[in-house]
Amino acid sequence: QSTWGQQAIIKLIKMVKTYSRDPPVPTKAARASGDDLRVHFKNTYNTVRALKGLSLRAAQAYLRDVLARKRCVPFLRYNGKVGRTAQAKEFNNRSQGRWPVKSVKVVLGLLQNLEANASVKNLDLDKLVINHAQVNRAQKGRRRTYRAHGRISPYLSSNCHVELWASVSEEAVKKGPSKNTQLASLSRKQIARQRVRIGEGK
Repeated sequence: QSTWGQQAIIKLIKMVKTYSRDPPVPTKAARASGDDLRVHFKNTYNTVRALKGLSLRAAQAYLRDVLARKRCVPFLRYNGKVGRTAQAKEFNNRSQGRWPVKSVKVVLGLLQNLEANASVKNLDLDKLVINHAQVNRAQKGRRRTYRAHGRISPYLSSNCHVELWASVSEEAVKKGPSKNTQLASLSRKQIARQRVRIGEGK
């Protein structure tokens, strides 16, 4: 039989935040997450999706531009009856976009938290790239609204969970062309001509 203290420890272990996937090199990555955030799932989904693949600095600058209405958040999914704007053209010539202020402010706070976690690990903040950005639906917040004739209807809020991690990007060294790849790009006739020039055969 487990004691009360052991049960409390087991409960704490279960409460530890788990991510859907872990970075390949945890020592070179920083994470941040928020659970049951009081922002719309659909707006936050499109906001976070626009950040994937950006550097940390670029993502922060982009979200500040969205708050200033200089750039928009492209709505690639959940875009029924979403208005069109010319600012969405920068995202693969899309047309639908919005400026979800509340979602942008919450995500900016998460990026600030991610930056603080990275500085604790002594990571180079200028080289951090957001490799993982995920938004999930959370349990709906329940309220009630009062209707005519003494009726009551549900008044729900679509909350969400957000998780991000960024890792230090390493500059990839380009591999030089090998002899085999050069030969593979040539046709049989061209390879035969080269052999004749060198004197390998006829």
